[in-house]
Order: sequence, then structure tokens, then C-alpha cells
Amino acid sequence: MKNRGLRIWIEINKKAAKNNYQIFRNLIGKNCLLMAVVKSNAYGHGLVDFSRLMQKFGIDWFGVDSITEALALRESGIKKKILVLGYTLPERLKDAAENNISLTVSSLAHLAALSKLKFRQSPRIHLKIDTGMHRQGFSPKELPSALNLIKKLKNKTVAEGIYTHFAAAKNPSFPADTLGQLRLFDAAVNTVKKAGFNPIRHASATSGTIIFPQAHYDLVRVGIGLYGLWPSKEVQAAFGAQIKLKPILLWKAVIGEIKKAARGERIGYDFTETLSRPTTIAVIPIGYWHGFPRALSGIGRVLIKSKPAKVLGRVSMDMISVDVSGIKAKIGDEAILIGKDGKNTVSADDIADLCSTSSYEIISRLNPLIKRIYC
Repeated sequence: MKNRGLRIWIEINKKAAKNNYQIFRNLIGKNCLLMAVVKSNAYGHGLVDFSRLMQKFGIDWFGVDSITEALALRESGIKKKILVLGYTLPERLKDAAENNISLTVSSLAHLAALSKLKFRQSPRIHLKIDTGMHRQGFSPKELPSALNLIKKLKNKTVAEGIYTHFAAAKNPSFPADTLGQLRLFDAAVNTVKKAGFNPIRHASATSGTIIFPQAHYDLVRVGIGLYGLWPSKEVQAAFGAQIKLKPILLWKAVIGEIKKAARGERIGYDFTETLSRPTTIAVIPIGYWHGFPRALSGIGRVLIKSKPAKVLGRVSMDMISVDVSGIKAKIGDEAILIGKDGKNTVSADDIADLCSTSSYEIISRLNPLIKRIYC
């Protein structure tokens, strides 16, 4: 694809996205709803455009982090159900109710704030249950008090859903912790039903959806898998032969300058690297501002003409230098920062390994100002 006058851009493969969507749709069967988790700018893929694509495919729900993201989807024409997974400030609760946006409620304090407000439309809430992760959620001891408070609310709050989140569901060889969380969640669901509620139940994210079919319940929340990435190497090793996820993101930039440097010359801020041989250097206008980690200084690589080109010296805020000796590169040539070119690939997992982090962090930190092109 031509760069359309851009120095840096991201291409999103719609066919690969459809493949991933269909994989999870087939995994869960006809009686289970599918939520696309599009929080954090759709894990770096573009909140609005990715959500529009998923709505076109037939997704049932969207999961976002904040009311701000939810309203952005409503304003862009997204009609499907939306659940805010994160905390919503009390002053924004009315925005949710008036725009048919469901909210996570996970504490008695949050419920108390809800009880003080009057709504033109009944707010819809999903009760988050803490089954051991100790992040958001009502403890089992708090749940009866929460249910009593909901019954007393005069604003006709609808307890639409109940859910939890697994802390350690990414290794199929060690299911005990997740199974323990499931038992606690089932007990919470029974408590809610005995109180007269019949909410939508959900617990599984991508790895839970793949590994624990008994935890599909009424809905699953799939994030990283829809983007074609695996939640962990263990899940990929166990299920990669049967489940063919396809990464949908290709990150590109153009070479802006080429120069030669002699052996012994030093490169970049603080002269952190000394050249061991005469070297042809390509300068690419990307850096840690764009989401190319500073931790890749001196060890990262990009692909140019299908060949790996090592990062030289320190990654700057807006530029990197790479070794293109023997590649016959020229100004204007494309560099692949994440993606496949010929037989070589630089994946988000490859970068994450070099940076001692996860692919989730690498892709979600791609600068939202970079143009995403859906093709």
C-alpha cells in the first residue's frame, strides 16, 4: 500500500479480523454472546474504526474502559450494547443511562453514589465480583448488602449483568486457580438469583474462552484474540495447531535519510554504540513518542526489503537509526516495525520479549495519533 503522504502509518487487515472474529464466534456456539473488548483505543488498533468493523461482522457487545470511550462509540454510530469495564465517576452516571451504556459497579460506595441520583432512563449495571484477583469487585460477604441496596433504589436501576475476571487463566497446565475462581463466581450467581435477579453472566476473556468452555456462561469478553494475538505463549503452544489466529496490524514508516559511517564511529545519544565496521545507516522518523520502546536501543530490529535491520544506538523520541549495510535501501523505502515482510517477521511478541513486557503493552501504547488504514 502507498504511504498516502504519511511518514508513519498502521495498516489493519480486515480479512484477518474477520478470520479472528469467526474463530471465537464458532468457539462459543449459538447460545453465547460475544463481546469485543475495544478499550485503550482497541488495544492500539483504533477504537472507532475497529468497532465499526466488528459491528459490521455482527458482534453482540462492546467492552470499553471508560464512559469517554463509550460515548465516542455512540457518537460514531455504534448501536450495539456497550459495557464500561472501568470505574465511572458519579457525575458521569447520567451520561451512561441517557446513552444506553451499561456500567460496571463493584463497590458499595459506587452503589451509594448511584442511589443519590435521579435518572430519566433506568441505569443498567453489571455487578463485578471479586473472586480472588483483589482488584475491582464485591467480596462474597459484601454481595448481600449490595443486592439489598439495589432493591431499595428508587431510580429503577436494572441489574443487567454479573461478572468476574480471571487472574491466572493463561496457562492450561495449571487450571486450579481459575477453577477455584469459577466456584466462587457460581456461588455469587446463586446468591444473586435467590435475591430475585436473573442477570447476564460472564467471566471469560480470550484465554478463558479458549481453555475453559464451562466458563462461557451467557457472554464472553474477547480482546487480544480478536486482534490476532495470543494471550500467552502457553495458550498458543496448547491450541495453536487448532486455532489459527491472524495478527491484523502492520506498522510501517519510511526511511528519511541514509548515510555512511566509518568503523569506530559512535552512534546516538550518549554515544551508546560504537560501530565495529563501516556501516550504512538509515534514519527512520519514529521513536518512543510513537510507541517504539526505548528499551529496543541497540537490540531491536525492523524489516527493510524483507531483511532485518538492527537498531543502532539509543532510540530517540522521534527517530531511530538502523543498520542497512548490504540491504541496498534508499530514501522513501518502507520499514516494517511490527509485521511480516517476506519470510521475516517482527511480531509484537518479539518486541515484548526484548523489552521484558507483554504484547498487550506494546500494541496498546502505539500512539493514537498515528493514522490507521483499514484495508
